[in-house]
Amino acid sequence: MATFLYKLGRLSFRRRHFVALIWVALLTLAGVGAASAPTAASSSFSIPGTEAQKAFDLLDERAPEASADGASARVVFKAPDGEKVTDPANKAEIQKTVSSLKSGSDQVASAADPFAAKAVSKDGTTAYASVTYKVTSMELTDDSRDALERTTDEARDGGMTVEVGGDALQAMPHTGATEIIGIAVAAVVLVITFGSLVSAGLPLLTALIGVGIGVSSIAALANALDLGTTTSTLAMMIGLAVGIDYALFIVSRYRAELAEGREREDAAGRAVGTAGSAVVFAGLTVVIALVGLAVVNIPMLTKMGFAAAGTVAIAVLIALTMIPALLGYAGGKVKPAGEKGRLFGGREKAAAAGAVEGDAPAKENLGTRWARFVVRRPVAVLLLGVLGLGAAALPVSQLELGLPDDGAQPTSTTQRKAYDLIADGFGPGYNGPLMVVTDLKGVDDAKGEAAAVQKKISGLDDVLAVSPPRFDKAGDTAMISVVPSSKPSGTQTESLVHAIRGEAKDVRADSGAEVMVTGTTAMNIDVSEKLNDALLPYLALVVGLAFLLLIVVFRSVLVPLKAALGFLLSVLAALGAVVAVFQWGWLGSLFGVEQTGPIMSMMPIFMVGVVFGLAMDYEVFLVTRMREAYVHGESPAEAIVTGFKHGARVVSAAAVIMIAVFAGFIGSSEQMVKMIGFGLAIAVFFDAFIVRMALVPAVLALLGRKAWWLPRWLDRALPNVDVEGEGLRTPADQGDPDEKRELVGV
Repeated sequence: MATFLYKLGRLSFRRRHFVALIWVALLTLAGVGAASAPTAASSSFSIPGTEAQKAFDLLDERAPEASADGASARVVFKAPDGEKVTDPANKAEIQKTVSSLKSGSDQVASAADPFAAKAVSKDGTTAYASVTYKVTSMELTDDSRDALERTTDEARDGGMTVEVGGDALQAMPHTGATEIIGIAVAAVVLVITFGSLVSAGLPLLTALIGVGIGVSSIAALANALDLGTTTSTLAMMIGLAVGIDYALFIVSRYRAELAEGREREDAAGRAVGTAGSAVVFAGLTVVIALVGLAVVNIPMLTKMGFAAAGTVAIAVLIALTMIPALLGYAGGKVKPAGEKGRLFGGREKAAAAGAVEGDAPAKENLGTRWARFVVRRPVAVLLLGVLGLGAAALPVSQLELGLPDDGAQPTSTTQRKAYDLIADGFGPGYNGPLMVVTDLKGVDDAKGEAAAVQKKISGLDDVLAVSPPRFDKAGDTAMISVVPSSKPSGTQTESLVHAIRGEAKDVRADSGAEVMVTGTTAMNIDVSEKLNDALLPYLALVVGLAFLLLIVVFRSVLVPLKAALGFLLSVLAALGAVVAVFQWGWLGSLFGVEQTGPIMSMMPIFMVGVVFGLAMDYEVFLVTRMREAYVHGESPAEAIVTGFKHGARVVSAAAVIMIAVFAGFIGSSEQMVKMIGFGLAIAVFFDAFIVRMALVPAVLALLGRKAWWLPRWLDRALPNVDVEGEGLRTPADQGDPDEKRELVGV
């Protein structure tokens, strides 16, 4: 592989006009496609195989007029102090508002008068009108949302407090200028790392081109493939982070090759042949992790994974081809390692030149000094790192999973205000009523059986109210609304759903009627359980495939095993931090957490997928350089120091950039996005700076030569991909193997 990539790098350097033209043409084509594509209808959300989805599908077939899975809005009215909503003036205003809601949009299926529906609190101060739409919240048009907001604004003019809950006003969260913040931090880190504006600008430019192609392609295909807006958000987040990182590693290696006195074209080829090999395998681990999300069998999550994986693949291709092409354009403006541009002063130039020529000793960098310390004290570093991450992981034992409801919204939003008004006026369960659907086809006494189901449910614990059965036109499907006494995301509500489903088995055995629980709350519970059930198979698939891949890369069994165990430790520690902040509220005010609650069900599997791929990036980039030094004759201890000498600064810069990109999302107004941003940022911090920078060299120092052990039969069976660039070595490179060897204290 190294030889092929070496030739590709040199070819791209020589034919830079052609390579640049191809990528600019692809960017233009994707941009034109995105601009000319029809506006994508919002992605539909379905969870095949769950009971809640099965009930929705049954209602769509038997009672489409019910719009069971349609968007909903709950307009809550609270009378001014000392008044009641039943007062003539307030009642008239409410009924006028309900009429306006019905006529405000052709997407409205129904709007219930709170006085006819008995949706008035016992003290008479609060009422709510339920609005149902014919389409899902993702398919709701802006005109429908505007009509809802306009009508409620007019109702407020009468003096009442009017707030809107439900998913009808659900919009994409505002993250502010997160991408700009991430890019700005990345630019500063790159300038500090390279000491040159040109060298720093290349990774940023290529990352933006890659993300532009990826996101524009998603936009162009969104309508045809039913891709949601969250798909492009994830692709942008991951693509930007890895795009900068991959380019950073190749540019860094190119500068190191220049410092050894190589011609620029040869240096570009060698940079792509060595660092580029690591980029290919690092990219493969990320792609495996993202594509593996298909195991969960949630269509939306599968599409997000494939789209993000495609963007990562583009980032790899750009790093292998466009970076050497741009290096050709930059010429002498990209300085050798240790040499700064004029803007930053050239004080290191002479020292660097002297070090290369042997006239002066090279100054040890921080990575070298740290590696020497770890090699001398591996047990202490290992114990300290493991105990620290273990302590951070302790809160995971109290992890509660669920999907956020309006109670997790910022207190300034109308959804949260409506949630609180309902909870105060009626009880928290009214914010997430359950819908029990009974399939009575073939049952002799349909009405009697539906009444019996209603009675059974009324006798269960944690049930506040049960509505009489409503039937479809054919009379073979009954719908019963059940109000729990606990909040939608509470464990009691989840227990109630399971209790109803337990009773459903008896009903089916007795009469043949099928009872199913659905609604937003039940759907959230089913999604959580589906994600939990898929976590272990997903983890086994992703870690297993990546383990095999890393055996090929490192030609070792223990190094990939150590990489996988270190990753699990960092993910558990990151999940522990998420629990402490978002579930327990520790330092919650610092991160803008206004309401604690269960952790989003998607977090564990999402963090496993994304963080595993990124963690393996650092493992590959750092350890490949150690493997390269070991293969070229250095002792295991010397190889660790050499790997850190050349890779620690760059890996640290890459980690800081990635942390900055993810941390920018902590400023989001949406708790879910805030949680994802915090979780990924802290996971990268733990994995890059504790696992890869401390635990990895400590373990390798303890293992010594055993770290690179591989059974002979496996060695013969594995393909030789030559990630170390052994095929690029020339007699001039070999020289005296002891000439430049340094003593390492162990």
